[in-house]
Amino acid sequence: QVQLVESGGGSVQAGGSLRLSCAASGLTYSHYCMGWFRQAPGKEREGVATINSDGRTTLSDSVKGRFTISRDNAKNTLYLQMNSLKLEDTAKYYCAAAPRASCGLVSFGYWGQGTQVTVSS
Repeated sequence: QVQLVESGGGSVQAGGSLRLSCAASGLTYSHYCMGWFRQAPGKEREGVATINSDGRTTLSDSVKGRFTISRDNAKNTLYLQMNSLKLEDTAKYYCAAAPRASCGLVSFGYWGQGTQVTVSS
C-alpha cells in the first residue's frame, strides 16, 4: 500500500528557509509523477510544484524563484526547498503521487497527511 510521509515543516520568520521531505513507500517511486500542494485555512488547496519521473519540474508562479522541487529516486524521497519565505506561504503542505511518468494533466491519487509551515513576521 502506498504511503507518503511528509516532514520538515515548522515555524520560521519571513525571509527564512525550510526544506520539506516526503518519504514514499509501497510504489515504484521512480515511475511516478510527484507533487507538492498546500492549503491555507479558509482557502482551496493549490498546486505548488510537480516533478516528472525524468526530473522535469513545474512551479506555480507564486513560488517561482524561491522554491525548488527535487527527487532522489534511490531514496524514494521527494523534497521541496523553500527559500525567501513569505507570510502568504503559511499553509499545510502535502506530498502527492500519481502513477504516471509525466505530470501533465495527471490526477494525484495518493496523498500524505501533510506538514504545517508557518511563516511569521
